[in-house]
Amino acid sequence: MRQHLIIATFLTLGFTGCTSSMNLLSEPANTTTAQHYVQPDPAKSEAYQKIMRKVASGIKDDPDYQRIALDTPEKKEWFKSLTYRLWDRQMTRQQFMTEGLAKFPTHQYEFHFIINGFSAN
Repeated sequence: MRQHLIIATFLTLGFTGCTSSMNLLSEPANTTTAQHYVQPDPAKSEAYQKIMRKVASGIKDDPDYQRIALDTPEKKEWFKSLTYRLWDRQMTRQQFMTEGLAKFPTHQYEFHFIINGFSAN
């Protein structure tokens, strides 16, 4: 009888999709915040800037691209951090898009442009 109870308990837990308590303590995988930003070393910074110049040079050739209003030092630093994290694979393309659109909701085309520019290089 005891063996049947143990088997029934394991089957019930298997069907309920129970998770370990460790999963409850860990940070959700889909959150991306600036606190996870890893500062670039000089070599990485130079490589990132080179790619950003290539991406930016394509903007003038695209009549659909509308400039993102990076009119304050804070916005410029946010954008640099965002694009660096994408380039350095500290975030996914979807996370980049989500974070970008949260701040500039009317610039979906522009964020796709940047993603495609990094993918091409």
